[in-house]
Amino acid sequence: MLARTVNFIRLLRAGYVMAREGVFGLVELPDLPAGPRMALRIIRLLERNAARSADAGARISVAFNRLGPSYVKMGQFLATRPDVVGREVAGELSQLQDRLEAFPRAEAEKLIREALGAPIDEIFAAFGEPVAAASIAQVHPAEITDADGVARKVAVKVLRPGVARRFARDLECFYLAARLFERFSPASRRLRPLAVVDTLARSVELEMDLRLEAAALSEIGENTADDPGFRVPQVDWPRTSKGVLTMEWIDGRKLSDVAGIEADGHDLVALGASVIQSFLRHALRDGFFHADMHQGNLFVDEAGDLVAVDFGITGRLDKAERRFLAEILFGFITRDYMRVAEVHFEAGYVPKTQDVAVFSQAIRAIGEPIHGQSAADISMARLLTQLFEVTELFAMTTQPQLILLQKTMVVVEGVARSLDPDLDMWRTAEPVVRGWIERNLGPAGKLQDAGEALSTMFRLAGELPLLAQRAERIIDGIEAQNMSGVKVEPGLVQDWKQASRKNNRLATAALWVIAVSMAAIAVQGWW
Repeated sequence: MLARTVNFIRLLRAGYVMAREGVFGLVELPDLPAGPRMALRIIRLLERNAARSADAGARISVAFNRLGPSYVKMGQFLATRPDVVGREVAGELSQLQDRLEAFPRAEAEKLIREALGAPIDEIFAAFGEPVAAASIAQVHPAEITDADGVARKVAVKVLRPGVARRFARDLECFYLAARLFERFSPASRRLRPLAVVDTLARSVELEMDLRLEAAALSEIGENTADDPGFRVPQVDWPRTSKGVLTMEWIDGRKLSDVAGIEADGHDLVALGASVIQSFLRHALRDGFFHADMHQGNLFVDEAGDLVAVDFGITGRLDKAERRFLAEILFGFITRDYMRVAEVHFEAGYVPKTQDVAVFSQAIRAIGEPIHGQSAADISMARLLTQLFEVTELFAMTTQPQLILLQKTMVVVEGVARSLDPDLDMWRTAEPVVRGWIERNLGPAGKLQDAGEALSTMFRLAGELPLLAQRAERIIDGIEAQNMSGVKVEPGLVQDWKQASRKNNRLATAALWVIAVSMAAIAVQGWW
């Protein structure tokens, strides 16, 4: 009871801070019932004069940063859930970036000592002041000496002291708020507030283990090893633990410094295209993408390559979801709206009770206007946003992984257009999308799918004798021990054995026939 009271007081404080900074002023009054509308009008009396004149993004940023790391992370998470907070608020929250005060270097050195089990001067040849501070961790420059005696600069990411305890405390408040919403607002139950907080809690739990970020860096590094114009920092695994991540130091300019990048002689148009194409390669080809690709997490190095950092938030798409994305984008590029509609139904995202022809008509209403616009006016991110708005009319269920993808696409497109305002999104995306479709949905893709099916068939054929042996042992056990008094008719056990052996032989033969037939079909399709 005491803990619940304390959490309620904390929620009241959070509400007061948001009221002072004008966050509640972003809620549209006509959309609310009479009671909440009156309460909101009273709360707005607490707004500071300066907050009233600030734009929505500034109000949210100031309030959430005042409330601390947990609320910043909650805001960033809710930016991926426009189905919960609305698309306009989600758009404002997507601009929310971590800008917290750094904690002292001495505290960071203590945490590193505890995490890596050695004095700081034994781990690093030099260790500097923090250069970036976020809600969960901050980054320090450092130097290490290689085995051959060569000094090398590295970046050291260190978890904030007490961050796990702070998040655990604030998550209790979030859970209380979610329960209150579900109790007093029946309409909110459809959005499952408790499930939203559950997802946030899991996301934060993963993000606070820096070994997982190191693993994401390593995986994307392998995926992109041969990609033109893109790379990620290498991980220094011996100096990495749950609370410390050591990686290659990146010398370069952030993509937010457009003037500096141009002064360095880099091709802004080529960089803009590289941002889009790199993201699409990761999402379509690899099914694993950086889900926080804002300008502060992207650098241009001396060679003109893009370098991505901060992999605390990533997204995954399985093969079916990648096919869904590729066929939708390609359908809009080629104006094949019926195919776009069919893909939604094939993926199971739109119920079969809906009319595919009517749905295709709605898709056409989105796609046709973009073909009459100039390259600078065509937005792939806006198209995906409109697509999800239309699909709501056809009872499409929420797909969190696709919402995260769409949110990331909005950010990536914004970064690319900051480099090249006249970027032709479709012409830039087309080679990557077409290439994926040709590799995965053309003859080569069909052969690969057939190969995977064949592999499964062969594995099943190999396992059938083992399964038959297990069945026979069970039958022998029934015969020997009468299975705790189970009555078995004379001769029935022998009949079971004979049937089991016969079925095993027939099933194995059938699997081999199917496998050979599929191989023949695949070869015929290839030629």
